[in-house]
Amino acid sequence: MASNSLSDAWASEPIGRVAAPLREQVTDSIRQAIMDFDLQPGQRLVERELMERLGVSRTTIREAIRELAAEGLVTVVPQKGAVVTAPSLEDAIDLYEVRASLESLIVQRFVERATDEQVERLAGAVDYLESVTTATSEIREVLRAKDRFYTVLLEGARSAALQQMLDSIRARVQVLRATSLSEAGRPLEVVRELRFIVEAVSRRDVTQASALCAMHIRAASVTALAHLRAEQRA
Repeated sequence: MASNSLSDAWASEPIGRVAAPLREQVTDSIRQAIMDFDLQPGQRLVERELMERLGVSRTTIREAIRELAAEGLVTVVPQKGAVVTAPSLEDAIDLYEVRASLESLIVQRFVERATDEQVERLAGAVDYLESVTTATSEIREVLRAKDRFYTVLLEGARSAALQQMLDSIRARVQVLRATSLSEAGRPLEVVRELRFIVEAVSRRDVTQASALCAMHIRAASVTALAHLRAEQRA
């Protein structure tokens, strides 16, 4: 259950004055707190508390909230204010389908454009994920380890447009990713699925690698969507 107070939920420091514009720093800080589950779905974002915690003006907070709302990470509710977005079942279904298509295309570009060294690093990222999943059940750590796989994948795909789109989708499905990985045995299944993808990539088999990627995303969606359906029934 989300905490009622930002001070309880999020141990952030006031924003420092660095090269990036202040609004961008604040937006990044709140976005990362959402991605790390310090601010959870349904959590109210009270302007006064954000101002005190980050040490910035109300105008800056409102600008950041508007940007995060445009990204789909925050929902502004009339008479209530801003809350961290909790994806609906319908949105989740669509997001997973978009993600399956998008990541399949990214894998295709990786096969076409990546160097042999990047293919080796992709395999190494899966090895690292396996080591993390066997060492901890902390979902945030597992997610960070899996993100290393995506870092290499996007680097080898060499497409700023695809990276921008994937970053947006992944931010919106972060809570769903965590739900999926919380199922017993799922993290090691993920490792196996990614190994199959890497094997196809190593053979430079575009069709197989893309198909396996889509299957991986749809497998991940099963648990998350089942959880959302259960919540709706409850």
